[in-house]
Amino acid sequence: MASIDENILKAAKEIVVKFIECGRLSPSGFPETFQSTHRTVADTVKSHITPAATPPAGTSDPKPQNVGQKPPAGRR
Repeated sequence: MASIDENILKAAKEIVVKFIECGRLSPSGFPETFQSTHRTVADTVKSHITPAATPPAGTSDPKPQNVGQKPPAGRR
């Protein structure tokens, strides 16, 4: 999860820096805009993360019946 959080921080910083470079934001507005941008990016990213699929406890997948067995010989 640390990697995702680091990427969120980097993305939010880059977005706000681009706003400053384009003249849409003054450097004095960085803290407020960064917090808002970071929150938006984090909410968006984390809402699209799916939890790892884990089987319910106490259930196991039975093996198919014919795994590892040769098919029955037919007539020749």
